[in-house]
Amino acid sequence: MAKIHEVAQAAGVSISTVSYALSGKRPVSAATRARIEAAAQALDYAPNAGARMLAGRRTHILALTEPLRPDTHAPTHMAFVLASSIAARRNDYDVLLLTDEQASAGMRRVATSGLADGIIVLDVAPDDERVELARRIDLPTAFVGVPDDSEGLMCVDLDFERAAGDAVDKLVTAGHQVIGLVGHAPSAYQLSNFPPRVRDGYSAAAQAAGVRAEFRMLEGEGDVQTLARRAAGELLDAGATGILLHCHDTAHAAVLSEVHDRGLEVPQDVSIISVGSTFDTGAFATPLSAYPLVPKLSCDLAVELLVQSLSGEPPEPGVRLIAPTYLDNGSVATPRAAR
Repeated sequence: MAKIHEVAQAAGVSISTVSYALSGKRPVSAATRARIEAAAQALDYAPNAGARMLAGRRTHILALTEPLRPDTHAPTHMAFVLASSIAARRNDYDVLLLTDEQASAGMRRVATSGLADGIIVLDVAPDDERVELARRIDLPTAFVGVPDDSEGLMCVDLDFERAAGDAVDKLVTAGHQVIGLVGHAPSAYQLSNFPPRVRDGYSAAAQAAGVRAEFRMLEGEGDVQTLARRAAGELLDAGATGILLHCHDTAHAAVLSEVHDRGLEVPQDVSIISVGSTFDTGAFATPLSAYPLVPKLSCDLAVELLVQSLSGEPPEPGVRLIAPTYLDNGSVATPRAAR
């Protein structure tokens, strides 16, 4: 089943022109209309969502596909569900939450039943099975996250690579020559799209700056606190004076405990920056500076793109990255040894 951008490409016109031609909402030349109709027929394109709109049978429901796996960190993921729901209501849409662990099953069910007008895809994996399904179904779909193959999709997300790179630059500018990154559990680097992007942005920026960079995941036997303390300890033993944290709030607290128990101070001995955090890093006993991940920004934009698609003037497919912002909570300074 083809999508509208494929018809536009085959006919050599914009997506909005295809929409105008098939809906009759604006005049299109006879030659252009004939070319579009021929492309639509050849590709077996059927604008079902558009037909529902023209018939006044829009459901005013947006589906959220959020697979809740055993390793899902519920507070983080539910923050995106809430932000999407608020943005939907602001635009007079209700939300249908799909939590099937087999994420494509619920998405396919919604697409074939007409239960929703559009779909927001959350918790995107690098090789997400929902990518191909989004290309086949005739419902506008917005991904909050960037899969490895994003061709023809509407994707929005924080620019994680830039956030990690900017964090490295902050540490280097402050005089740190050995830095470290505490990441997630190894499974996160296969199941979610953003941890690899933070890791890669960190590595690229460190290499460009000519500093030594260490990386530790939360791996091995033990609970999150134990693994985070072990990772932080290994980085400190390797000489790191600047550390990036891209992990959950429990792991952040454990890293701070390890630093404190070693008799070290933040930021005098160790500078710490949180990257991609959805929680308040200023609320720790030692407040941490951060490049936060703000669910509202991504979800507002995703809903905006869907609403625009449903208005008859769909936006062009593509990846839209949100520029990171820095929250300075005073956890970065020149290390004592470099003063």
